[in-house]
Amino acid sequence: MDAALAAFGPDGAVTHWNHEAEHILGWTAAEAVGRRGLAGWAARRKDADEIQGVLTAAMRSPGRQVREFALLTKDGRRVLVRTQISAVRGPGGRAGGVYCAFSEVHAQLDLERSIALSEALFDDGSWGVVLVDADLRLAVLNAHAARALGVGRTALLGCPLGDLLTQGVEELEGALQHVLAEGAPPAAAELWVTLRSEDAGRARRCWRGGFVRLASPLAEEPVPLGAAWLFQDVTDAKRAEQDGSLLRFRAHQLHRAGRAAAECPDPAEAAAVHLDFALAGFADHGLVDLAPVPAAPYGVLEEAADMDAGMDAGMDGAEGGDRCPRPASAAGRTPRLVRALASPAGAPGPAEAFPATGIPMAYPPGHPAAQAYERRGSVRTSAGPGAADDWAAARKWPDGTVHGLCAVLRSRGRTLGVVTFLRVPSRRPFDRADADYAEEVASRIASALDLSGAGTGAAGG
Repeated sequence: MDAALAAFGPDGAVTHWNHEAEHILGWTAAEAVGRRGLAGWAARRKDADEIQGVLTAAMRSPGRQVREFALLTKDGRRVLVRTQISAVRGPGGRAGGVYCAFSEVHAQLDLERSIALSEALFDDGSWGVVLVDADLRLAVLNAHAARALGVGRTALLGCPLGDLLTQGVEELEGALQHVLAEGAPPAAAELWVTLRSEDAGRARRCWRGGFVRLASPLAEEPVPLGAAWLFQDVTDAKRAEQDGSLLRFRAHQLHRAGRAAAECPDPAEAAAVHLDFALAGFADHGLVDLAPVPAAPYGVLEEAADMDAGMDAGMDGAEGGDRCPRPASAAGRTPRLVRALASPAGAPGPAEAFPATGIPMAYPPGHPAAQAYERRGSVRTSAGPGAADDWAAARKWPDGTVHGLCAVLRSRGRTLGVVTFLRVPSRRPFDRADADYAEEVASRIASALDLSGAGTGAAGG
């Protein structure tokens, strides 16, 4: 057996001495069996008297007794052991001896600490703890992990991780396989995951944690029992960090754009510089459309306090994703907007100015750029999952774009036109923070175009 075992007869003589007792104390069974008591060889005489008294008392007492003794090794070292002592009863209930199972105290304490740590992690731990077997199937979940995964602690035991996660399951399984093959990684890892019950893009979560390989302490060769994953949800901190980095980058881009535009002798060239700097890390294409002549009245414009409410209203079914309903007075009518600047539709490059032909763009009624012009606010639109292949072509936008953001160009109380930013499917849709940035860029482009004299006939008010 794994524990050391010594047995004593009614007269105190050693009757049994196993291999583990020999391993701890160094005395072989041949040297130990037959000796009367432990005094003078396995214990100092002062200690041996106490041990003998306990052994004698155990023969007359029911149950087991747990005591700690100091024993001697064969080379003279003292070893503190924890013992479990129990009488050996014969057929008539008479005590025929006593056995003593013992182990070194520090080894016992290590075991007890390990058990206590496991129980604390699985009951009260503030970290999520997930144990998987060698086949990467769920073996144990603690309460924190069960809450984070949105399941009960025993609901999915034995199931693969794919039953819990949609996004991030490949990365997690790859990390666990590496741990089983190579051992624990040297640093904590961050994984972005999406629960199967929450497959929306905004439901992605960032879990930071570490991995540990589990091996049986009872096997002669280390046999992996599975792996443990300990994690904490750091989504809010990571999103705040990302938002801060994005704000710093955009502020830096605005600063660089202002410095570069200040060196342009032509204000129209400065407007193109502002557009080029805005595209970096923000959008794939940029368009600037101007209103060269006063637009016909389209009815009463909404007050500024209602602009945000109109911009964030529901999806326009006719447009399949334009996030701003058109005023009823503007139905079927589109303001004249002439293309002035555009980024290249193919290879990346600086924005190009268009000849001043005065020919307006053939925007259909309810086009997002027309809506932005009419409402003097930003309009966001997306193709949506079921959009037609010609979604971008129908809006006179470059092929492959699926997300649009139109911001109005305003300067000196007049509406000069609209700037449009477009994204391809690999990017996320525009959000409110993107609209704020686009409006800041639009104000700088509008100032430069106003200085150049473009859109001098633009509508006021």
